[in-house]
Amino acid sequence: MFVQILLLSSLCGIVARFNEYVPVLEMDNYFVNHETNVSTLPPAFSWSNVEGVNYLTKNLNQHIPVYCGSCWAHGSVSSLADRIKIKRKAEFPDINLSIQFLLNCRLGGSCNGGDHLATYQAIQDYGSIPFEDCMVYQACSADSTEDECKNRKQFECVPTNICRTCDTFSSHGGTCNPIQYYPNATISSFGAVKGSENMMNEIYKNGPIACGINAEEILEYTGGVLDLPHKLKMINHIISVVGWGYDENTEKQYWIIRNSWGSYWGEMGFIRLVLGENQLGIEKTCAFAIPETWTTQNVPCYEDGSNCMPPATKTNLRQ
Repeated sequence: MFVQILLLSSLCGIVARFNEYVPVLEMDNYFVNHETNVSTLPPAFSWSNVEGVNYLTKNLNQHIPVYCGSCWAHGSVSSLADRIKIKRKAEFPDINLSIQFLLNCRLGGSCNGGDHLATYQAIQDYGSIPFEDCMVYQACSADSTEDECKNRKQFECVPTNICRTCDTFSSHGGTCNPIQYYPNATISSFGAVKGSENMMNEIYKNGPIACGINAEEILEYTGGVLDLPHKLKMINHIISVVGWGYDENTEKQYWIIRNSWGSYWGEMGFIRLVLGENQLGIEKTCAFAIPETWTTQNVPCYEDGSNCMPPATKTNLRQ
C-alpha cells in the first residue's frame, strides 16, 4: 500500500505563484535531535567539495519545459540522490531519481505543490523510486492546466508512466511499453530536523537535507551572502541545504543552498544565506531520508522492452 497525496490544488500557488509547500504530515512527530556539539564541526563544510571530491548530483530546474510547482520533489529527491552518491563514495555514474514518477503517482504532491517529508514517506510506502532514465521530468501532473500537459493520460499512475521505453517512430508502427524490472532506489527511514545545530549535524553525518523557505525574497537574488532582517513568513518553497560556509568580512556563517531554478539563477543555481537566524524560515522545516538500497545490476531488457514487460494482469510495477 502506498500513499497518494490528493488534496492539494486548492492550496497551491496559482495566485501567489509561490505557494508550493503544502504540509501533509505533522512534522513535530518526526523531529530528531543530535547530541554532537557543533563546536566540534568545521567552520565551513560542503558536500560539493570534501577533500576535492564532489558528492552532489546534477543541478535541476523545475520550471522547464513549463512551470510546475514541484519544488517539494526537487528538493527531497536531489538530497536523496546526493546521499546515495555519498554512500557510493562518488562512484561513477551518478544515480539520479525520477521526479516525474512522483508527479505521475502523486507521491508527495503534484505540480500544484507538495510536502518534502510526505515525499519520503510515500517513497518508503510505495517501496522504491525509479532511476530518472525510466521516466524523465516533463513538468506536468494530472491536475496541470498548461497546454503542454493536456494529455492527462500521460500523467496517470499506470505502469507505462512509471517506467517505459518506446521502440521506434509511431509513423513506423512503434509503441511504448512498460518496463517491469527497472533500476530503483529504496530508503530505510526518514525524519525531520530543525534548528541550526541539528541541521549541521545531520548534514555533516549523512548528507544534504530538504528544507522549507519563503521564496519571495530570493526571486531576484544574483549572488553574495543574503542577510535579511528576521521576518516570520509562510513557508512556500523547498530547497536542499548542502553545507555551510564562513564569511570573514562579516564573521558570520551561512548556509549553502541548492535551488531548483536552473544553473542560470543565483550563483550557478545556488544561494548563500546567513546561518543561525532562521532567515526565510529555513531552520524550521527540514526533512531527510536514509538510503537503503540502489540497483547495481540491472535485468537486461531488449531495446523494445519486450522481455521486461509485466504480465497483462499486472497493474503495479513495484520490484
